[in-house]
Amino acid sequence: MKKPEILAPAGDFERLQAAVLYGADAVYLGTQTFSLRAKAKNFGAEELHRAVEYAHASGVRVYVTANIFAHNEDIDGAEPFFKMLGEVGPDAVIISDPGLFDICKEILPNQEIHISTQANNTNYRSAAFWHKLGAKRIVLARELSVNEIKDLREKTPETLELEAFVHGAMCISYSGRCLLSSYMTDRDSNRGACSQPCRFNYELVEKTRPGETMPVYEDERGTYIFNSKDLCLVRHLPELINAGISGLKIEGRMKTSYYTASVVKTYREAVDDLFTDPEKYEAKKDIYLRELEKSSHRSYTTGFYFNKTTSEDQVYADSAYIRTHDFVGVVLEYDDETGTAVVEQRNKFSVGDTVEFLRQDGENFSQKICKITNAGGEEIESAPHAQQIIKIQAEKPVKFMDMLRTEIK
Repeated sequence: MKKPEILAPAGDFERLQAAVLYGADAVYLGTQTFSLRAKAKNFGAEELHRAVEYAHASGVRVYVTANIFAHNEDIDGAEPFFKMLGEVGPDAVIISDPGLFDICKEILPNQEIHISTQANNTNYRSAAFWHKLGAKRIVLARELSVNEIKDLREKTPETLELEAFVHGAMCISYSGRCLLSSYMTDRDSNRGACSQPCRFNYELVEKTRPGETMPVYEDERGTYIFNSKDLCLVRHLPELINAGISGLKIEGRMKTSYYTASVVKTYREAVDDLFTDPEKYEAKKDIYLRELEKSSHRSYTTGFYFNKTTSEDQVYADSAYIRTHDFVGVVLEYDDETGTAVVEQRNKFSVGDTVEFLRQDGENFSQKICKITNAGGEEIESAPHAQQIIKIQAEKPVKFMDMLRTEIK
């Protein structure tokens, strides 16, 4: 097996830092135009320069998303957009629209291009088609099985790379080409403004009885008929890699830096264990899963990879996330001599609470908070204010961007 790339989401600079520091091989991010995550903070031109420089300094590749399906009015801005990317120098551009692909090839003939999952590549002929046009990588449609991927890999050139999603939220239109949002809220999901109507609570109304609602499912509150579970394949990495996947993609540009850190660290550890000692990977499968359950998620599924989906792959009761832990702080500085950590608060925590440190290096550890001081050196009982800067004692060494979490009781 060839060791695959771990590709992490970066919705803003802090999440980019988390991805890089916790072990990603590459990150994907969007600008404020042409990206399918328009509601993410994203990156302006100046910040994109900074992001690419930061990632490259750590040997991490950067892929910029230009994966909307463009309308006529979008085309005028495409040429200056790709010229700007030429000045920034990302490692690849992720594209789904043939028109934008064509413009990118004209403006940046040597730019590496990856074909987005939005392009819905489900067979080896379409993958080979894009490769002949100059695409280096295909991000496969999410409705493919492992066996289909293996067959596709065998029938395409070795020079074509294959990437697949392994973790995160699933779209009801699995490759993302959905019209529900445009129809219901006038927000075009294919141009980055999805309102996620698949997470809404639905009831049935019969045409001749307006105002009289009936549950679609046997639940008096209605049902979330389109609400998919989240994808999680950490226990199935050998099957994916053996099928020919060289890029393991984590969803989540709208998620927190804590989500990025915890998920990237887990997949980094799992992949490294697999290639160092496969027996160790097998023995730790449940440990990886327990760690992934500490970040906000819906119930997990393996999607289409091993069988056609059934009602077991949907969440009918509600659209809420499962949260077992709160992200309460991020380390800004650490003093080795005194063991003092300067922490930026993200959620309230207090003296007497037990916190767990999520560390970039080494094992995580838990400890009780015995003392908190504010920026002025005064002892306080809790850190209740958003992004409050405080100091605590850490029982083991920590460093910048290590994170603190507490278990929800």
